[in-house]
Amino acid sequence: MRDLILKMSMSLDGFVAGPDGQIDWIFSTPDAAATEWTVKSVWNAGVHIMGSRTFADMAAYWPYSSEVFAPPMNEIPKVVFARTGEITTRTRAIEDARANARSSKVEPSPSVLASWQHARVASGPLADEIARLKREDGKPIVAHGGAAFAQSLVKLGVVDEYRLLVHPVALGRGRPLFSALDAPRALALVDLQRFDSGAVAHVFRPR
Repeated sequence: MRDLILKMSMSLDGFVAGPDGQIDWIFSTPDAAATEWTVKSVWNAGVHIMGSRTFADMAAYWPYSSEVFAPPMNEIPKVVFARTGEITTRTRAIEDARANARSSKVEPSPSVLASWQHARVASGPLADEIARLKREDGKPIVAHGGAAFAQSLVKLGVVDEYRLLVHPVALGRGRPLFSALDAPRALALVDLQRFDSGAVAHVFRPR
């Protein structure tokens, strides 16, 4: 059995996106060390999983990016969760990412495009699909979101490790990560790293 790791950026007040899905606040405190921590988390994946809207955003962005996140996002296999079996159109998140991109656009190779065009689609019950992925051999499953997909994983109790990069910004309102819980859930802090920007990386595992 391999672990499912949920990797998310979070505001000080517990939101993973603004009310309309905005993520521009993530880019307001750039930090090379925090970026390095996140890149290591992304490279540790045997497969990336995400909801259909997040997949559409990433498929429209990462193949054309030269940022440090692009190689692991493009090279590692993807699974997109879509109940209809279809991928939705791009969302507000891709607009924020493009507006804050710090790199030039590149021409993707056929293999990079194929990694997104031929991503595996999971359309069955979420618990069944996650159980199936966990039974497969390989490195950990890394989940990216979006907010609703992450909330569903949390509610089901299938997350084996939370890798949360908390940014020094309060949003006041937005999309929380843990709001779907039916009861309190105890977590154990297994690692913590502070960065010069004020961001703090927390790694939790269920008790």
